[in-house]
Amino acid sequence: MLGTKGIDPVELSKISSSLKGQRQLRIGLVNNMPDAALRNTELQFQDLLSAAAPGLAALLLFYLPGVPRGPAGQAHINASYEPVTALYKDPVDALIVTGAVPVAADLTTEPYWREMTELIDWAKTHTISTIWSCLAAHAAVLHLDGVKRRPLGPKLSGLFVAQSVGEHSLIPGAPKKWIVPHSRYNELPESELLDCGYTLLYRSDEANADSFLKREKSLFVFLQGHPEYHAGTLLREYLRDISAFLAGSRDSYPDMPRHYFNAEAAAGFEDLRKRALGDRRRELLSEFPVAAIEAGLSQPWREPAARLYAGWLSYVAENMRVTVQP
Repeated sequence: MLGTKGIDPVELSKISSSLKGQRQLRIGLVNNMPDAALRNTELQFQDLLSAAAPGLAALLLFYLPGVPRGPAGQAHINASYEPVTALYKDPVDALIVTGAVPVAADLTTEPYWREMTELIDWAKTHTISTIWSCLAAHAAVLHLDGVKRRPLGPKLSGLFVAQSVGEHSLIPGAPKKWIVPHSRYNELPESELLDCGYTLLYRSDEANADSFLKREKSLFVFLQGHPEYHAGTLLREYLRDISAFLAGSRDSYPDMPRHYFNAEAAAGFEDLRKRALGDRRRELLSEFPVAAIEAGLSQPWREPAARLYAGWLSYVAENMRVTVQP
């Protein structure tokens, strides 16, 4: 379906060895995540690329100037990132674009919308492939085909079983189903995606469209889930949402991530919720056994996620113009 044979991680290691004396795959990461998640997002993608194909990909960091930043986030951006305009002058082989915290109901009124659409148009003809993650996927399909996201109400957060839809070679030896983290407030209607020519890879009964493809000149891969997440990422997001409630910056107490905590941890968080609703103090979290709960978390999506990115990197490796280094 993708016009290339899928290669497993072992075969990708062989590709990595064969590229000695030639340049690595240059993978750009346009990181739009909020300040508190900037560094963790870099580590998540770096870890996943390394697990998929050790030494094959060099991760280069870029930012959209229109994404609002606080002083700490901007300091990190200044120290470690280049503006997206630098990407246009020195293209990469492939690109990963993350989502951002939604600010506006209408994506086209987000402060970075013009910059995002310029990036989408550029990526169509200047990358071998681009992965659009979460809100970036929503922005891309809106710009490309006018498919609008729709609000979910409460945040969709947790681990969900995603089932394969048909045959495809992006994931070598693709499992019929696997567990994928999701964390979002909106979704894309499956029927509209199919009507606009997108190919569904995986879907979930609870989270609906999980991953899908569309070929421009570049192969665009869209992920509504977060296979790059570390085991504790959903925990940290949930704690941030609880902290926001306790501080008074959000009105409602957040729902617990689904299918994520074991029974003991879930009971502890339910007890914390009851206490917080009756005694809204920031100090409640400092008394909570966060470290013990994080130590009990697992990452069942790690191996299939590595296979997904191994298949993607193999596609990029097979389609890149390899340049021999002097």
